[in-house]
Amino acid sequence: MTELLWVVAVLLIVVGAIGTALPALPGVPLIFGGVLLAAWAEDFQRIGGWTVGVLAVLAVIGVVVDYVAASMSAQRAGASRHGIVGAALGTVVGIFTGLWGLVFMPLAGAAIGEFIAHRDALRAGRVGVATWFGLLIGTAVKIAVAFTMIGVFVAALVL
Repeated sequence: MTELLWVVAVLLIVVGAIGTALPALPGVPLIFGGVLLAAWAEDFQRIGGWTVGVLAVLAVIGVVVDYVAASMSAQRAGASRHGIVGAALGTVVGIFTGLWGLVFMPLAGAAIGEFIAHRDALRAGRVGVATWFGLLIGTAVKIAVAFTMIGVFVAALVL
């Protein structure tokens, strides 16, 4: 039974690592779930409660930064609800259009949404770029947190 739990834990961590770059998957929570399952499978002997606690804090930081970065950038640029919804839709469409779509569709979605709301191309472009920049910052922090979590997990196993 322990082996099955470990297989599931590793799968959760791998899918979580992939999910840090794909907005459709909750990467950091999946990584944390995998670590928690692995710790539980070993009765918290190899991966202790303190390690799980630190990783829980990192997971919360990763999730919060991911959501806050894009919305703060959009709000600072004066984005309307249409711009924010456009960025979200652009992100979803970007998942199905490959790497370039994943990178640039949120920008296009935010700009289109903002243009629909205000009919001002300059404002739409500014909001699109600000939202895109926030998404990139949020993703970079989320990836850093995810790989830190994986590193702490591996170190706990090895040490």
